[in-house]
Amino acid sequence: MQLIKNFINGEFVEATGTTPFAKRSPLNNQVIAQVVEASRADVDAAVQAAHAALKGEWGGLSTERRVDLLYGVANEITRRFDDFVAAEMADTGQPHHVMTSAFIPRGAANFKVFADVVKNVPSESFQMATPDGRGALNYAIRQPKGVIGVISPWNAPFMLMTWKVGPALACGNTVVVKPSEETPLTTTLLGEVMNRVGIPKGVFNVIHGFGPDSAGEFLTQHPKVDAITFTGETRTGTAIMKAAAEGMRDVSFELGGKNAGIVFADADFEAAVDGIFRSAFLNSGQVCLGTERVYVERPIFEKFVQALKLKAEAVKFGRPDDHHANYGPLISAEHKQKVLSYYAKAKAEGAHIVTGGGVPEMPADLAEGHWVQPTIWTGLPETASVVREEIFGPCCHISPFDGEDEVINKANANDYGLATTIWTTNLGRAHRVAARVEVGITWVNSWFLRDLRTAFGGSKQSGIGREGGVHSLEFYTETRNICVKL
Repeated sequence: MQLIKNFINGEFVEATGTTPFAKRSPLNNQVIAQVVEASRADVDAAVQAAHAALKGEWGGLSTERRVDLLYGVANEITRRFDDFVAAEMADTGQPHHVMTSAFIPRGAANFKVFADVVKNVPSESFQMATPDGRGALNYAIRQPKGVIGVISPWNAPFMLMTWKVGPALACGNTVVVKPSEETPLTTTLLGEVMNRVGIPKGVFNVIHGFGPDSAGEFLTQHPKVDAITFTGETRTGTAIMKAAAEGMRDVSFELGGKNAGIVFADADFEAAVDGIFRSAFLNSGQVCLGTERVYVERPIFEKFVQALKLKAEAVKFGRPDDHHANYGPLISAEHKQKVLSYYAKAKAEGAHIVTGGGVPEMPADLAEGHWVQPTIWTGLPETASVVREEIFGPCCHISPFDGEDEVINKANANDYGLATTIWTTNLGRAHRVAARVEVGITWVNSWFLRDLRTAFGGSKQSGIGREGGVHSLEFYTETRNICVKL
């Protein structure tokens, strides 16, 4: 059986003083690998290696050389595309087409995009008057922040990990990555790519383990970690922020969401149904930007509910390599239990179950997997727990509305503020509503359409900071001003 090791200072190493833990397949709950859990000493070794690399060959590279190396990383990911697809499917159980059309290509793109940003970003300068009339020149330079602790999630592990590692390395930092214990494979595989391309030792390090009293906590508490970037639930983000307060370390968080989808009666009906279906059920609903609250204008409400029901009931469960299947399992038994607990809450709170609400029948070889039905509810008030709390599963509640102000107030009446999607053919309405919804990113007549140069992040309890394009530079670099008296 495969043993997944930590990657520290350019070497795959076993842990000191810990026992490997099992990595189970979401498809059938069978153990597919053993993963080495990093001890506190291992985490320290990774951070020390990253710190040393800043002072070594990596720290002395020109921007041009660094960019060339990151293009090499992207190209090597593409060369080993099938390996990354297979590893990600093994980790997540999600369909082949999702890996090949979105998640793995985006992982490679993250290195190229941020290499281009760093290569082309301008710096500011100001001429100023002085009392002697000779003047002074101020100009800014950007320097890497240092050692970045990267804690990445399990729902789109390769894409979301490289979304952080790409800009961090492009800006000249070094990283210690703690992937989710549920999805260790592609992050570890990236270590092989780094060595093949010639990334200096210590620049990219991977430690495996859990959160409290394990690798995650050891990393966030380490005094030589200069900044921490995290994607995950808000409660964990709060704990990391407390740890980061020691030493005044910067944080960048993409946290939870309870995202609203708004469908007006004048929308392109089929496009809206398709769009909401994707946003509610892609990746088995395990998408931070997914839609769990749907508001549909009353004249088309019943028609919309029935159309979405038909699409949800048409999904095909199966293995990732089954090209007839388009729907995978949840990530773990624990997460399945959580999602099913919300299915039970919805029923107890009086929801009308339009479709789903349980576990599908699966063939014997998949029966022990983490499968749940895509589920649609109606009839609940805005105070219901499944309308207010993030579930992170393949489900949504649909409510009717009668006007712009009403639906905007409903969309905003939530502690989260990550994303929304608006469906209308009225351009003026689209601009009005988008400007008033309190989220970090709004899509109009689309969903999950990402230009990587644009600002990305959440508001309220959905995060801190913005990343993407030049916005990433604000987190991954320190801007220094130099004033020269002429």
